[in-house]
Amino acid sequence: MTAIRAAQAITPRTALGELITGNKRFVYGNPQYGHNVTQAAATAGGQQPHSVVLGCIDSRVPLEAVFDQPFGAICVARSGAHVLDRSLIGSVEFAVSALGVRLALVVGHKRCGAVTATVGAVRSGDRPGGDVGYLVEEIAPAADGVDLDDPGAADHVIRAHVERTVERLRETPELAAAIVAGTVDVVGAIYDLDTGWVEFLERS
Repeated sequence: MTAIRAAQAITPRTALGELITGNKRFVYGNPQYGHNVTQAAATAGGQQPHSVVLGCIDSRVPLEAVFDQPFGAICVARSGAHVLDRSLIGSVEFAVSALGVRLALVVGHKRCGAVTATVGAVRSGDRPGGDVGYLVEEIAPAADGVDLDDPGAADHVIRAHVERTVERLRETPELAAAIVAGTVDVVGAIYDLDTGWVEFLERS
């Protein structure tokens, strides 16, 4: 398949397959796409991405590389621990409505600093102020019901936070209508910093 194609030719399942296959190429050391100016120039006239990927700002999680995707294939939106606000939700909705993407993928990752800080803040009751405090407050509900004294508490919160973000996106009116129509899907995933593998989460 070419990197740029008519959006109508892609389904949510096909888009997910592109990312799963790309992650396998990445892990096995056989990427098809590098980042060079010729590829950038080839897509300068327009874009027809198949997915929008929402991830963390962590510098160890370069999403285009993790999924081995070329210029023009995916839109990327990032915030600390993929915390949603109006601008990020609007960006995802724009990617769906204006660019025709078929998949919204929420990617959390192991050893997320923002989640680890949130677990510590919830455990101690000492919440940071300012806009960092906003991040903590947005992540904190994912810690509900988690034993924060468990050594694996952060991993449980990371997973719960991804699932909450997926559900929040699925409930937005713009995406909910497209999901019902079968033209778009929203999926969660967790990236393993040590192995490079992305675990795609199944909805319960």
